Amino acid sequence: MHDIDIKTLRLFVAVCDHRNIARAAQEAHIEPSAISKRIAQLERELGVPLLSRSRRGVHPMPAGLALLEHARAVLFTMERMESDVAALGAGLRGRVSICASPSAMAESLLDDIASFMREPENRNIRVDIEERMSTDLVRQVREGTSAIGVCWDNVDRSGLQAQLYRRDRLAIAAHRDHPLASKRSIDFEQTLEYDHVGLPPNSSVHTMLRRAAANVGKTITYRVIVSNLDATFRVAAAGLGISVVPAEVGRTYRRALGLRIVPLNDAWAYRRFVVCCKDFDALQPPAQRLVKYLGTHAESE
Repeated sequence: MHDIDIKTLRLFVAVCDHRNIARAAQEAHIEPSAISKRIAQLERELGVPLLSRSRRGVHPMPAGLALLEHARAVLFTMERMESDVAALGAGLRGRVSICASPSAMAESLLDDIASFMREPENRNIRVDIEERMSTDLVRQVREGTSAIGVCWDNVDRSGLQAQLYRRDRLAIAAHRDHPLASKRSIDFEQTLEYDHVGLPPNSSVHTMLRRAAANVGKTITYRVIVSNLDATFRVAAAGLGISVVPAEVGRTYRRALGLRIVPLNDAWAYRRFVVCCKDFDALQPPAQRLVKYLGTHAESE
């Protein structure tokens, strides 16, 4: 198959978006026949029909839908490539890709990155932030999809370098009328008498709590499983169960939702977050600068 040029892909996407060759041609300032010729050539090269043509316009066929998805990804990558190269030419320092666990995102990471980007010497650094479960996050960093990961330090990070970032403590979020709501602090074993609200089984918190319950010969009864921390607070506020949450995040929700936040006494409830990557010395200068900045919070704590 011959190489597919970017302009043809861009015109194909425009035709699919407009469902009309004439409107796509008007937008691209070329003749409709020129687009039709390019798409016909593309269909011959791929050996499959891409568009269904009728009086009402055109519609992508199954092969066309598959091509459309890949074409959008290719064009997005090309646009970012052009933007990054142009940014370097204009004196900008580049882009940092970072993925973080839900707990890290919910706590201080976004504020810390915003503070980093507001500093004059970092104003030209762009940061892409993606939320991932800890196991997926570590895999992405190993594979090079993300330059940096921020996660709980109990995750298997073999093959990666890590630097301490922040600490936190886990607590119970409970409705104000719950029997545990009046406690000043509590052992996790005491919570196992009650229904819990939990995160998905592939989350590091879910795995850790299951092990903690097994260590005392008990199990956790989950009444509700939700996909994110925000939902755990809201379900707990509805009185459907208690939830193990980061105490610092819980303070944000406490007043808004009328919750009680009760710290856990267990040693494992004191957590450490780390910044990890394949090789700190091999990071691009903007990423190294961000890692160093995040490390200052570990020193201050």
